[in-house]
Amino acid sequence: MTSPGRGTARRKPPHVLANAPFRKLWTAMSVCSLGDWLNLLALTALAGNLTAEEDYRTQSLAVGGVFVVKLLPAIVLGPLAGAFADRFDRRLTMFFADLSRFALVVSIPLTDASYQWLIIATLLVECVNLFWVPAKDATVPNLVPKERLEAANQLSLLVTYGTAPVAALLFAMLSVAGDGLGNLIPYFAERDTHLALFVNAFAYLISAFLIFTLRDIPRSSTGGVATPSVLRQIIEGWRFVGGDQLVRGLVIGMLGAFAAGGAVIGVAKIYVQQGLGGGDAAYGVVFGAVFAGMAFGMFFGTRLLRGLSRRRLFGLSIILAGVVLAAVALVHNLVIVVMLTVVLGACAGIAWIIGYTMIGLEVEDHLRGRTFSFLQSLARVTLLAVVSAAPMLAGLYGSHEVVFGGEEVYRFDGSNLVMVVGALLAVGVGLLALRHMDDRKGVPIVTDLIAAVRGERPATGHVEPPRGVFIAFEGGEGSGKTTQSRLLAIWLRDQGYDVVQTREPGSTKVGMRLRAILLDAVHQGLSARSEALLYAADRAEHVEKVILPALYRGAMVISDRYVDSSLAYQGAGRSLAKEDVTLINTWATGGLVPDLTVLIDTPPSIGLTRLGGAADRIESEPLEFHERVRREFRALAAADPDRYLVVDGTLEQEQISRLIQDRVHEILPDPVPREAEDITGTIPAIRD
Repeated sequence: MTSPGRGTARRKPPHVLANAPFRKLWTAMSVCSLGDWLNLLALTALAGNLTAEEDYRTQSLAVGGVFVVKLLPAIVLGPLAGAFADRFDRRLTMFFADLSRFALVVSIPLTDASYQWLIIATLLVECVNLFWVPAKDATVPNLVPKERLEAANQLSLLVTYGTAPVAALLFAMLSVAGDGLGNLIPYFAERDTHLALFVNAFAYLISAFLIFTLRDIPRSSTGGVATPSVLRQIIEGWRFVGGDQLVRGLVIGMLGAFAAGGAVIGVAKIYVQQGLGGGDAAYGVVFGAVFAGMAFGMFFGTRLLRGLSRRRLFGLSIILAGVVLAAVALVHNLVIVVMLTVVLGACAGIAWIIGYTMIGLEVEDHLRGRTFSFLQSLARVTLLAVVSAAPMLAGLYGSHEVVFGGEEVYRFDGSNLVMVVGALLAVGVGLLALRHMDDRKGVPIVTDLIAAVRGERPATGHVEPPRGVFIAFEGGEGSGKTTQSRLLAIWLRDQGYDVVQTREPGSTKVGMRLRAILLDAVHQGLSARSEALLYAADRAEHVEKVILPALYRGAMVISDRYVDSSLAYQGAGRSLAKEDVTLINTWATGGLVPDLTVLIDTPPSIGLTRLGGAADRIESEPLEFHERVRREFRALAAADPDRYLVVDGTLEQEQISRLIQDRVHEILPDPVPREAEDITGTIPAIRD
């Protein structure tokens, strides 16, 4: 019994697998996924074995034909299967689908099927799969509570892709066992893949039994909506992601990584058999190495280089995948190829998980579901299309040998060519991703990589922009800096320069709101630390959205206030530690420093008398506050005289403008004629 006012302890919700009906369905899904991957391996291996006596081109086309018939039903019959799942008993649909797959697969080894029946049976198995999958997807929400649906879907994805390396290992073991079993049972002699096909068929039979005993599946849904075709999902999805450069780059990069992995899978059987001299067991190991590497990359890859920018790691992982794929294509050693394939899969896994995460952060909530659906559909089609086309392209190219002294010294066949082309494509996609998504332009990638490998924080700061010039104006209240910054902007525009005139705070949409908080006299109770952080937040937006884009296009940027104002006002004025203020502003700006800082040095006793209208929160501070600010500005200028120009703010406006123009003339990218018309006298004074 709980005491008054004390809430009862919340129980941790049970794991989704504690739900007995879902656990039984998940077990059936696991067995089926294992059977599906084993089916792919066994059928492609059998296709290669049936045509082993033919030439290289025929054998490659035979393996490619298996992939093609696995792709076609998903494109053609997807909507029909989705509608079927919404109208008929889902338990019976899955049960009879499993029985049909069992019968079709077991018929292949029992009848010593020809290649023609192999293709027909594969096509029929894929057609049946189309009815099983949507019935399963529609059933899961009916077996678990809504709050556990996400966890259930994660487990579904785990068994969908996580059973691939398990199936590859099992296939390799069955291939070896089949060779030994042939000595005991004559039927298995010279039938290397038959044992794997029997196990594959048995997996479907187990799934059928589990589904049949699952009585909690509803007969059909009310008001279900048919699943659109894969092609329609792709067309509609591209409309959502095509307009955003970052998301578009992520999608293209992720598909490029999948295409690189698909190139290996598509030609693995032929490459292992013809290029490496391996059998079915070796083929299973190479196939599994891709997915084992992907799993490693997804779970551990991003943890190895925590300090490296995710956007940079995304592009670099795709580039490295291309380089490794080229090495796989050119090396003719099975052990080395397996190790390189694991690395290749890890790179693809890193790119996939980073891209998937970034899309979740960048895409608006109401578009996120459709974007992920589009990505998954396109990834499936890309993977299947590549593994279908790769062996066919390899077959068309054929086999070529390099002969020296009458002996073959190197073999370069179609599988090598396909992987080299895939490698070049991956490198190109990775470079494109780096170019458009790099969030640390100006900082060498090698510097970031070294820091990440050492476990150090990445180098802060942007290298000075290559073309633009950044000029900041500083000074106390009423010093005349705002007037002089405007006059300088007009003078530079008159010389033909692209000029961006800006200010702090308030030059961005976020900054406008922060300015209202920082300067409104109503917020007198704002703490010094909060004030410093708000100014830094405004400055971060200002640098990213206004200053850096202008500098990178070569513009002249003139800012009314910058970091030194925080050092003077929040550091000296509010008596905060200078080191702390410097640290947060260096982080906020990425270390961007002006080419020139113009300090209009005006005594506060004079500057404050120039102000008109009601004083804002900063202007209303006592005179001693403004004296501390002035002293700090002068100290900053004395510590860095090469960057500062200190001008007496009590001089005439025209004289101040001429001094500023003379100093700015020295740092301009192109000389400004001395005889340029002085227009400062035509501009009315503006009080700061």
